[in-house]
Amino acid sequence: MNRLAGLANAEEINLFDQALQDYQALRMDTDRFTATRLQMGIYGQRQEGVNMVRIKLPGGRLNAPQLTAIADMLEKYVSHNVVHITTRQDIQMHYVPLEHTPAVLRHLATAGLTTREACGNTIRNITACSLSGVCPRQHVDVTQHLDGAVQHFLRNPLTQQMPRKFKISFSACESDCAQGMMHDLGVIAVRNGAHFGFKVVAGGGLGHKPHEAIVVEEFVEEKDLLLVMEAIISLHNRYSDRVKRAKARIKFLVDKFGAEGFVEKYREELARTKAALATQDYPQGTWGAGDDSEAPGIGAPRRLFSQKQPGYYVFPVSVPMGNLTAVQLRGLAHIAETHELHDIRVTQDQNMVLINVAQAQIDSLRVALAVLGLGEPQAGDDVVACPGTSTCRLGITSSTIVSPKLSGGKHDLKIRVSGCHNGCAQPETGDIGIYGEGRRMHGKLVPHYQMYFGGNGMAGGALAIKGPSAPAARIEAVVGRVKSAYASNHETAETFFSWTRRVGKTYFTELLADLTEVKPEELESVLRDHGTVTDFKVLQLGGGECAGMSQVKIGSSFFEAAHERNYRDALKFQRKFEDSLRCAEEIARLIGQGVTELFGGQKHDGLAEQAEELRRVLPTKPQLSGQLIKFAEYFAHPVEELNDARLTEWFAELDSWTLEAAALCLSFDRQLDLTGALPQIGLLQTQRTQQPAIVA
Repeated sequence: MNRLAGLANAEEINLFDQALQDYQALRMDTDRFTATRLQMGIYGQRQEGVNMVRIKLPGGRLNAPQLTAIADMLEKYVSHNVVHITTRQDIQMHYVPLEHTPAVLRHLATAGLTTREACGNTIRNITACSLSGVCPRQHVDVTQHLDGAVQHFLRNPLTQQMPRKFKISFSACESDCAQGMMHDLGVIAVRNGAHFGFKVVAGGGLGHKPHEAIVVEEFVEEKDLLLVMEAIISLHNRYSDRVKRAKARIKFLVDKFGAEGFVEKYREELARTKAALATQDYPQGTWGAGDDSEAPGIGAPRRLFSQKQPGYYVFPVSVPMGNLTAVQLRGLAHIAETHELHDIRVTQDQNMVLINVAQAQIDSLRVALAVLGLGEPQAGDDVVACPGTSTCRLGITSSTIVSPKLSGGKHDLKIRVSGCHNGCAQPETGDIGIYGEGRRMHGKLVPHYQMYFGGNGMAGGALAIKGPSAPAARIEAVVGRVKSAYASNHETAETFFSWTRRVGKTYFTELLADLTEVKPEELESVLRDHGTVTDFKVLQLGGGECAGMSQVKIGSSFFEAAHERNYRDALKFQRKFEDSLRCAEEIARLIGQGVTELFGGQKHDGLAEQAEELRRVLPTKPQLSGQLIKFAEYFAHPVEELNDARLTEWFAELDSWTLEAAALCLSFDRQLDLTGALPQIGLLQTQRTQQPAIVA
């Protein structure tokens, strides 16, 4: 059984099924159902009526029965006989008819697989270096720390309605093969003299305005890791922009506050988090120095790799474009079972690795994989591609068609191909990275690829140099010319990364000048994208969904209040009465502001002013505003007058008031769902249809 088998939840799948029925019966509007669907990892496609189901694999790990379960669903419900491994170590199943999605989720759950929070404004699948646990360089197997983070943050009120999505990686040594640099939060196992712990970076990201992460903590002990992570996530939840969604990723907080200001804000959150979660348990690993062998790099190793366990190997499996058929899934499951290989991992470069392979098994593995049309990586095939216009609503160019035409050549360069600027194939971290865009030339729209050169997301690396944009029709020639230039001009042992820094940006502009320029008489030859027979156009499909729908502000207020309530109760238990009371004050403020805004009023920081505004917009509910005034009086009590009995009484009143406010909001908006956000005192029974929690 998978180590995280309990992540799937049958009841929430039933609630999603009910929401789907309500939507089909026109009892739920499209925006609310979309939010519900995204929370369950189901993403709309370009094609009407079918969806992508994104299966979360924390750290990329799965086993033979899970491969079989995925194959079952692919064969039973999907006309498109392929699943796709992503750069976030998920597996995506496309072309799933909407009406069959509950059945798919239920069957996946029987194998311990979950899709919960694989999309939307949540913590996405947490990635890790694919050799953690078996790499000779590692300080610790970070899988247990990753699992602890997954268990802590999944369904956590703090993470249900964040301003935007949040991506986390774990690396087992300083090499940082999981590329923390490009993540919202990166965790890297490090050695500090005789001590072991973690370096933590934050604020990285690709897509719009690529940003390298900054160091938030040079060294923290493992007992503090979850606290540090929660503080950074709280910082994002508290300060990131909930209105201008294009600037709502945490990397923009680094720009807003500056690196030092960002760290200062983080320290404030950390002090509060440490106080509230002082008694929380934490994962504990077995630590060691590791050796100084060559780092295997991101994703699957490019050749058979000797494990730290003597006599065992990591066997890499190349998966072209990250795509596997049902036959291949079943075949891989059979191979794993036959060879008693219980640890299979999908990787950030869209490949797979088999762990704990004995020397005697290698030849038979090669033969068995060849029957499936699979094998070990070959020089030049390190090509990663997102789905692009094949399925994605945001896709601009046909990345899946052009990618098989490209090769990293004899130097095995990393090629990364995205169908739009959002960069799901991580072009800014490839040796040669490209993303699709449209450019108007001589009055016509021409498909182009923006070029990047020399990216490396590991320690000591950097985001790629931005080059020129070239017509899609010429991209094979562009890549070929760059490979030839490197082959003839690089110095002995000079990496592609180092070479790009030596020659500089202008070099690439000049090298590719004739391929990027389009003369009027050449226009006809560049008007079509790869795999198309008509002139290029960008379809307006109403935007993508993977970032989530617009915020339901009142929902955010209740979920933030639930997070504060957890802290309030923990601090009270520790007899930190003043801190506990401040959390209670924040609960009253959040809900008072949220309810007032829902009914057309304005936000105020002071509770008395907020109570007056609430009374003005809701004159028929004087008890709500009256109780808020009462709370303001409670919260003004001197610290020396606080005790457990008094706070217990006040907090019971606050929780009852919260439930009353929730009932009012739910009666006003019957599609609002606050599951997981309300106090557990008999739980609210209201006149609402049961639906899963909303992720806006």
